[in-house]
Amino acid sequence: MNYSNSKYWDCCAPIAGLLLTLSFAPFDYSCLAFVALVFLYSSWQNITAKRATLRGYLFGLGTFGSGVSWVYISMHDFGGASVIGSSLLTGLFACFWAIFPALAGYFSVKIIGLNKGQGQIVLIPLLWILIEYFRGYWLLNGFPWLQIAYSQLETPLAGYIPIIGVYGTGFVVALTASIITDIILPSTRTYSSCNFRLGQLKHPLQYLFILAILWTLGGLLRHQTWTYEIGQPLSISMVQGNISQDQKWKPENKITTLLKYKKMTEEHWDSKVIIWPETAIPAFLDQVKESFLNPLENEARLHNTDLIISVPVQETTPLKNYNAVITLGKNQGIYRKSHLLPFGEYQPLQPFSGFVLDLIDIRLGDFTPGAALQPLLKAGGYPFITMICYEDAFGTLSRQGLPEAAYLVNVTNDGWFGDTIEPHQHLQMARMRAMETGRYLLRSTNTGMTAIVSPKGEILKLATSFQETVLTGTITPMGGMTPYGKLGDKPVIWAMVVLLLGLLLSKRIFN
Repeated sequence: MNYSNSKYWDCCAPIAGLLLTLSFAPFDYSCLAFVALVFLYSSWQNITAKRATLRGYLFGLGTFGSGVSWVYISMHDFGGASVIGSSLLTGLFACFWAIFPALAGYFSVKIIGLNKGQGQIVLIPLLWILIEYFRGYWLLNGFPWLQIAYSQLETPLAGYIPIIGVYGTGFVVALTASIITDIILPSTRTYSSCNFRLGQLKHPLQYLFILAILWTLGGLLRHQTWTYEIGQPLSISMVQGNISQDQKWKPENKITTLLKYKKMTEEHWDSKVIIWPETAIPAFLDQVKESFLNPLENEARLHNTDLIISVPVQETTPLKNYNAVITLGKNQGIYRKSHLLPFGEYQPLQPFSGFVLDLIDIRLGDFTPGAALQPLLKAGGYPFITMICYEDAFGTLSRQGLPEAAYLVNVTNDGWFGDTIEPHQHLQMARMRAMETGRYLLRSTNTGMTAIVSPKGEILKLATSFQETVLTGTITPMGGMTPYGKLGDKPVIWAMVVLLLGLLLSKRIFN
């Protein structure tokens, strides 16, 4: 087949991108991640860098156009934008992030030249993950959505997560797809007498043997326990108020909201820890502290219960707004969200972003980030790591405070996205944080996906979405450290950079 002239590959690229979306929650067809990547890698064989860039971009349009379509709901249903404005923003959002698969295509073909040498089997996955890292960690405060490792939480490859995290596991996923591509399209490679060796891996059985080792090892590692129990089980209650985002901040609803959370809390004073979701209180802390929170705290102390409550905080000199979590009970403390959501809690690329949002009449939050390092909050007698909303998408944040932290708490409000795939994707990402750290995760939400997650990433309990309820259960405080908890992402990323440079400096990959 003449790859450079085949238009079928171009037309099918967005479909392959859609298949990648189907590998994530709530669909969870994890095998489709490999189908999508194998198609994409195959489409990059023996073509120009320009054509590979186009196919990567079309693939990205399929992935992000379907995978983040919930942006429209946020903008239109709850942001107040028009149909045209919301559609425009959602389209621009998908078009922007589609650039990154395009970059992977460009560099994969450009660096390898005419695609000669078996170094390509490793090089393409390296480029894919390093570009994922740039997208997910650096650019615009990071957008780690739809990273390929999240599609594999139920497969044997999940065994790698507590060791090498999202990027290392993603590399194994990409490497698997690259090896499969080489098996089914052997004619796309040419080898010289001084090609990349490692036993002259030309026979499909040798590749299958490597895949068997990778997947068997991952399966065995899933049974490995890295952390241990350090105390008695704690009884937990998480209040899901189910207050629609378009009603939450109306002044006339404030008292009703406060009384609802108070009543639902008083019905569970037998719990050691009670958690409210992100910005459960539709007012600043100083507006409700004396009249509402202080009496509630006194009652909590009488019942030997600790409260974890999310409330916005305003400081007046100078004027600063924080998205925060406070603890009430035996131990008082406050955590101010440090990793803010771009275009949601602050506007990057000013003044351009502000001009565009004003043009389509959308008003978004204006928050100040808290300090990168803050003291751990404590509830139920143990310190815990706090993650507010979007922060649970970053492994680096979930390991700050280890090994002292005994469990993780994530408060979020996915009510912004209605009944879409976003809350399911968000919970899937949060589950990886439990696996990376070897700790229980308590995830309290406003409208849905309130959950208790085990250190293995299993959903032990899940509240019904869009229902006023209190999710109760128990967790066990955990100690110890996973390898990822000790080292984080940097060793994996640096190893990839060194390996990439080694391949680039070796003439073998060009032979």
